[in-house]
Amino acid sequence: MSYKKKDKFIINGGNKLYGTITVQTSKNATLPIMSASLLTTDIVKIKSCPDILDVQNMIKILKKLGANVKLENCDCIIDSSKLKDICVDYKLCKTMRSSIFLLGSILARCKSASLAMPGGCNIGKRPIDIHINAFKRLGVKVVELNDFIFFNADSAKAGHIRLKIPSVGATENIVQFASTLKGKTEIFNAAREPEVVDLCNFLKKMGAKIYGAGTSKITIFGVDRLKGVEYKPITDRIVMGTLLVATAICGGSIQICGANVNQNKKLIEILSRMGCQINIKNGIINLSRDYSLKSIKTLSTGYYPKFPTDLQSMLLVLSCIVNDITIINEKVFENRFLIVNELKKMGAKIDIINNHTVRVNGVKNLVANKVKALDLRGGASLVLAGLVAKGNTVVENVHLIDRGYCHLEDMLKSLGADIKRI
Repeated sequence: MSYKKKDKFIINGGNKLYGTITVQTSKNATLPIMSASLLTTDIVKIKSCPDILDVQNMIKILKKLGANVKLENCDCIIDSSKLKDICVDYKLCKTMRSSIFLLGSILARCKSASLAMPGGCNIGKRPIDIHINAFKRLGVKVVELNDFIFFNADSAKAGHIRLKIPSVGATENIVQFASTLKGKTEIFNAAREPEVVDLCNFLKKMGAKIYGAGTSKITIFGVDRLKGVEYKPITDRIVMGTLLVATAICGGSIQICGANVNQNKKLIEILSRMGCQINIKNGIINLSRDYSLKSIKTLSTGYYPKFPTDLQSMLLVLSCIVNDITIINEKVFENRFLIVNELKKMGAKIDIINNHTVRVNGVKNLVANKVKALDLRGGASLVLAGLVAKGNTVVENVHLIDRGYCHLEDMLKSLGADIKRI
């Protein structure tokens, strides 16, 4: 699908959601796996790639680097045997944060790399120094010049790295780089997210020797060569969470297939406490909401397995229609409340206490208005607000939502929502 910056969603709120839906493949798992495909000269097939803007941009980056990439149905086939460049395209690098994942694979393959400071969502500081310091610990030479950073790994050697925060990107970068680096590399305070585990499983299928994925300590023994494989990434726990919260907001009953329920335990616990009826059987989750919701009082985000920051704005919208006060603490990013002023246009009562905390006073109804997506997850949350608001809501900048959701309007429409793209 061709996504356009001027696209908008028009939502006529008030419909309850009913039906069955299968969750798309994970954006945050697929992108680093696409990057890791550069670690082999063999062909890699990534099955069921989501049709999202970030994947389209990653394909463009890989092609600029010299890889042959083609899509067959929903499968992405990557042949990087003739990799010709070590510089990630400046304009494409600025479109998404995930471009930084390429650093580890390019360095491992070519021993040098350069890239522009990566872009993505404006949700706060996501310091690249965590990546830089980790590479330096492994002997990589780093030179920063204007908006570009140059890396040379000719003198790199295996070692021990302790991350100051459990950064997903830094963990995934070092895992890729160390997979073919001679010796034993250990990452302490490693990210534990399911997407990190999925990348490690992909690399292990390629022949990498990686131990401890999903724990705070990952150990990698470098191998001489990785082979091509076919691999299907995990389903998207954030999309799954978005659909669950959408039903909690609108009311109704949905059934979600193909998702790993264990990856959203925190959300399921919260929605159950708030009054949703949830039944899980054979990996299928059923959620219904018929009655008024109760406030969770407080919510704090954190690194996995704590409540994910990517679902915080959805819970913020849900709290807006609960007849009580909810305190939300954002402990991962300091700029996750860009959505607040947009929600106030719709009648929400939210007080910003500081960059990390808001107080939500629930209202009986949200009111339709014209709002603008300012980041990926906040944009999706504005769509959820539009689903329950009285009247016609216009959500602009939906290309930001398209970065991570595969035709969100079609998903919601299949459940009975009145939403269209113009």
